[in-house]
Amino acid sequence: MKHRPWFLYTMVVFGLAFFYVPILSMIVYSFNASRLATVWGGWSTKWYGELFQNEQVLEAAILSLKIAVVSATAATVLGTLAGFALARVKRFRGRTLFSGLVTAPLVMPEVITGIASLMLFILMAQWIGWPQRRGFSTITIAHITFSLVFVATIIRARLLSMDRDIEEAAVDLGSRPWQVMWDVTLPVISPAILAGWLLAFTISLDDVVITNFTTGPGNTTLPILIWSKVKLGVTPDINALATITVCIVGLGVVVAGLLLNRAEKRRQKDEAMAYQENR
Repeated sequence: MKHRPWFLYTMVVFGLAFFYVPILSMIVYSFNASRLATVWGGWSTKWYGELFQNEQVLEAAILSLKIAVVSATAATVLGTLAGFALARVKRFRGRTLFSGLVTAPLVMPEVITGIASLMLFILMAQWIGWPQRRGFSTITIAHITFSLVFVATIIRARLLSMDRDIEEAAVDLGSRPWQVMWDVTLPVISPAILAGWLLAFTISLDDVVITNFTTGPGNTTLPILIWSKVKLGVTPDINALATITVCIVGLGVVVAGLLLNRAEKRRQKDEAMAYQENR
C-alpha cells in the first residue's frame, strides 16, 4: 500500500492557514458592531456605511487608483522594452551596466529607493524649478522606477522561453519585422505583459515606504492613510476598508485568470489549426 505524504499535506494546510486565517478574521471583524475592533459586539454593516461617507478615505482611494493605473501602464511599456533589449539584443555597449541597473532595485531596500527619489526631486527643484511640490507626479515617477524592474524580469523570462521558430516561420512567409512583432511576438507574450501590469499595479497600490518619501501635503494615498490610522489603533472601519481592498484584488485576479486561460486556449487552437493546414 502506498503511503500518503501526510507531512506534506500538513505543511500545506499550515502554510495556507498562516496566510489566510488573519485575512478571514479581518473580514469577519469588519462586520463587528462594536467600536472596539477586538471586542465582538454582534453583526453589523454600519462601518461600511460610515466608510463610504468618509471623504478623506474616498479621496485617498481615488488618488491611489490613479497613481497605480498610470504607473503600472508606464512601467509595463518601459519594462517590456527593457525585457526585449535584455532577451533579444545579446551584445551592445553597456549591456552589463544596463542589466545591473535593471535588476538592482530587486535587491535594494525600499527605504534606499525612497531616499534616493526624495534627493533627486529636491535637486531637480533647485536646478530646474520642478517639482515645486511633491504629489501625484513625483509618486508616479518613483513607482514607475521601482515597478518596471519586475515587468522587465517577467518579459525577459517569457521571451527567453519562447519558441523562436514561430517568428522565423513568419519571416520566411514574408512578414516584415514589425508585422512579426505585432502579429506573433506580442500575442504570445501577452499573458506575461498582463501579469506584469497586474504586478506593477499591485506594487503601486500598496506601497508605503517609497510613497512616504515622495509625497507631500494634501496628497495622501490609501496605504499612507491606513498606516496613519493604524498607529492610533485598529478600528472596524479600517477592517472594512481592507476587506473591500481584498475583494477587489481577488476579483481582479479571477478575471485576469479567466482572460489568460481564454487567450491560451485560443492560441493553442490556432496553433492546432495551422498545423493541420500545413500537413
